[in-house]
Amino acid sequence: MIKIISQQAISKRNFWINEIQKLSGNFGDDSDRLEIELEKEIKKTGTNSLIDHLRLCGNIPECYGHDTSEEKLYSKYTDIILSLSYQYLGLKSLVLKERADAADVEIFAKDYSFVADAKAFRLSRTAKNQKDFKIQAMDGWKRGKPYAMLVSPIYQLPNSSSQIYQQATTRNVCIFTYSHLSLLLAYSEAESKIKAQKLLERIFKTIPALNPSKSATDYWLAINKAILSFSKKIEPLWNIEKQATAESITIAKDEALIFLAQEREKIMRMSHQEALKELIKVHKIDSRIKTIQLISDNGLFLIQ
Repeated sequence: MIKIISQQAISKRNFWINEIQKLSGNFGDDSDRLEIELEKEIKKTGTNSLIDHLRLCGNIPECYGHDTSEEKLYSKYTDIILSLSYQYLGLKSLVLKERADAADVEIFAKDYSFVADAKAFRLSRTAKNQKDFKIQAMDGWKRGKPYAMLVSPIYQLPNSSSQIYQQATTRNVCIFTYSHLSLLLAYSEAESKIKAQKLLERIFKTIPALNPSKSATDYWLAINKAILSFSKKIEPLWNIEKQATAESITIAKDEALIFLAQEREKIMRMSHQEALKELIKVHKIDSRIKTIQLISDNGLFLIQ
């Protein structure tokens, strides 16, 4: 089977992981520079390059320490990718500079507007709860706009029952994925940006029509059907993205497991004194590896 995600896309991700690490630590300046450089790259390489970013950006690199400047800048990176995606759908979009009590991205279409937020998680993180997705906060961040969208890696979303789906349908917040957004971009290239915008609006209008429920199946059945029934051109693109989703999980797991294996080897080669100093850091590595190995395709793309 031909791979959807190329080695070039993986190399490009590694490049940006390293670039974010190299930045100085001045968050404001670094964010502006990152946005300028990403805009230059996408303008030069086109929509397919942006789709590559979307497919691989959902996991925070394990090489970034918790609550570090790299981790915070990576969050900004996902915001920028989100904003650029909406722009390439033909919408006006900007990344907001304020960090507290506001959505990260603001978007304007011809007939509607909305706010959006990008989520990324470490694969080794064991427990995620409804507060991690900030559905209730997103509702408050609309600030008069009719819609809100939270974009998450597909494999990190609950696939059975969760309070986040009930909150989303009650508060009219669209839970979306980087995979679905990649599909929209591919559809805009195959059909037109205007049609893709109409499809996006249709997705937004699907949410308030749902009965409030914790069921992931009910939620994704409605979203996926709204997309698949919109145009005959979508199904082949859907099948491509379904394969890309499975590949992205494998790539993310490999990236994380390789780093953790290297960390373990580095520690094993330490002197006794060096090892003692690092002991508090190393004792979680095995549990993180087990968590990553349990990540799998949750089948949300199969609900149709």
